[in-house]
Amino acid sequence: MKKYLLFALLVAIGFTSCKPRQDKDVIGKPNIEVKDGKLSPEVLWSFGRIGDVSVSPSGDKILYTVSYYNIEQNKGNAEIYTMNIDGTDLKQLTTTKASEWNAVWSPDGKKIGFCYADEKGSQIYEMNTEGKARIKVSNVKEGDIESFSYSPDGKKILYIRAIAKKDKYAYLKEGLDKTTGRINDDLGYRHWDNWVDNIPQPFIADFDGKKFSNDINLLEGTEFESPMRPWGGIEQLSWSPDSKQVVYTCRKKVGKEYAFSTNSDLYIYNLESKTTTNLTEGMMGYDQNPVFSNNGKFLAWESMERDGYEADKIRLMVMDLSTKEIKDYSKDFDQNSTGLVFSKDNKSIYFISDYQGKDDIYQLTLANNSFKQLTSGIHDFTSVKLAKDNLIGTKMSMSQPLEIYSVNPSTGKETNISNVNKELLAKVKMGKIEERWFKASDGKDLHSWIIYPPDFDSTKKYPTILYCEGGPQSTVSQFWSYRWNFQIMASHGYIIVAPNRRGLPGFGQEWNEAISGDYGGQCMRDYLTAIDEMVKEPFVDKDKLGSVGASFGGYSVYWLAGHHEKRFKCFIAHNGMFNLEQQYLETEEMWFVNWDLGGNYWDKNNKTAQRSYANSPHKFVDKWDTPLMVIHSEFDYRIVASQGMSAYNAAVIRGIPARYLYFPDESHWVLKPQNGILWQRNFFDWLDTWLKPENKNKA
Repeated sequence: MKKYLLFALLVAIGFTSCKPRQDKDVIGKPNIEVKDGKLSPEVLWSFGRIGDVSVSPSGDKILYTVSYYNIEQNKGNAEIYTMNIDGTDLKQLTTTKASEWNAVWSPDGKKIGFCYADEKGSQIYEMNTEGKARIKVSNVKEGDIESFSYSPDGKKILYIRAIAKKDKYAYLKEGLDKTTGRINDDLGYRHWDNWVDNIPQPFIADFDGKKFSNDINLLEGTEFESPMRPWGGIEQLSWSPDSKQVVYTCRKKVGKEYAFSTNSDLYIYNLESKTTTNLTEGMMGYDQNPVFSNNGKFLAWESMERDGYEADKIRLMVMDLSTKEIKDYSKDFDQNSTGLVFSKDNKSIYFISDYQGKDDIYQLTLANNSFKQLTSGIHDFTSVKLAKDNLIGTKMSMSQPLEIYSVNPSTGKETNISNVNKELLAKVKMGKIEERWFKASDGKDLHSWIIYPPDFDSTKKYPTILYCEGGPQSTVSQFWSYRWNFQIMASHGYIIVAPNRRGLPGFGQEWNEAISGDYGGQCMRDYLTAIDEMVKEPFVDKDKLGSVGASFGGYSVYWLAGHHEKRFKCFIAHNGMFNLEQQYLETEEMWFVNWDLGGNYWDKNNKTAQRSYANSPHKFVDKWDTPLMVIHSEFDYRIVASQGMSAYNAAVIRGIPARYLYFPDESHWVLKPQNGILWQRNFFDWLDTWLKPENKNKA
């Protein structure tokens, strides 16, 4: 289960320095009052959210989107902005009722292309760099355009459009135009939050600056995905610098074979010969996100080694396109490598890597295979791009939403050039963030983040929350979340203990892999170590401890409920796995449960699998004795709603105080503003009920 904290569909608007909107129907920057500096749910939903970021071909301008949400309208909207690479000359280019996305510069830098959806569907538009002369340049009649990129010479467009999946049982539905029945005879029929009724595929069209022509589908006649659902976008495809070839990512499998495999490959399509070649044949894990060197001689990409293991180390691979020789530059680099970008002279590759709970920009020098960390701090960089002299990165932390930074590649000095949320952040009191290292039960060092309430007073005692991370292989890094936000928890008077327990990247591959097949083992002992060590502090109220988490974090909460030996006074589990036998047959990603649980539960000779299922939380309900709130959503197809319902029902039957918050219209994430606020209100109402002294008798 992926780390999917910030990358939901974003929508919204505006900046303080821009002219205020006159159209009340257009969602703009909200005017929110911050009382006593407290980060409330309403304030949290008022921050501007930066989306697409693109640097102009000349390297001196930045194009990006910003989203804002309107709680009353229960939706948001994204608009397009430009600025110089030093943050000056800020301009808002669009003011529309619906969102623009995938905003990019044309190759000559004279126009801006983007996607926009009206009542007829989603198409590609262009406008000049002042936001004027807006025209629709595509006219695809079937399906919506999801994303696109220009060829380097500007004469062609690569775009993604979903094609309808063939209904092989349409003959059974003749005359039944109102039936809602679905007929399946294979696996791979659902993704995380949607049924597989259509399939994203790449198209290439000629482009004369006004319209498309001669569109071709690179996967014509197949039902293969490119990009791959649900995570992939246009970054999974890449143009060669001479505009003659396209490399795309694809797992050329369907049905049961698709559901059990993570073996995607990179395919290069030659526009002149109309031939396709598999560049990574024989490489068995995920191969994706290809990037050409500027001279077209090399191709770099992100690669995992093993089929079926979605959380394998992300390697940095480079192919010499003339010889087809492949080199793993990260062989001795025990970290992940993502978001690859070649330097202008093609001698280096910049990328993002996580290390000990922080994500930074790194540089690989190809000649001597050496790695250098360029940035350093309590933060997460999420992307890096080339500009004129500096690098442009996007960065966030537990105390700041995503912003755009200029980074000096020689010194690592960072400068915030977007400042989207500067004014609102100045009104909010943030708690101190602290790193701590504890000795785990096996003697190894355990990293944890401790987040303190604003105006923390060490002479007082505070209720304390153990945060259990999802993933399961997802680092507790310096992320800013619009749901699992540590600062909003701290603002409600709680200390948060967030351990980087066993089974997370950023601490070496051995640490990351220690969780597979051992869900109830060392990772759980790590959680108990972290909270037991913090309880030794005089400012932690040992009689007011809670534990919360989502996804695998929800599993952790359910498991701890049966093993915590009365440490905790309440629990909150969001979209968590409760019954692992049930989970094995309900999830759509069979590779995940096969690898992480060790296999199916009916194989009695599989010791790893039997150990996993023996640690299923539902088998320890007889030991539950602590109030539990369960949150789950109907459109979560990764961990279906029956898991949450079962856990809640078990608690009620056991006579344990319980609450069930159910969303019929959300998925693994809560994306609608009013649902998000209801989520937060319930979260703190439940914690306050059981952990705040003034509410200790409240039932």
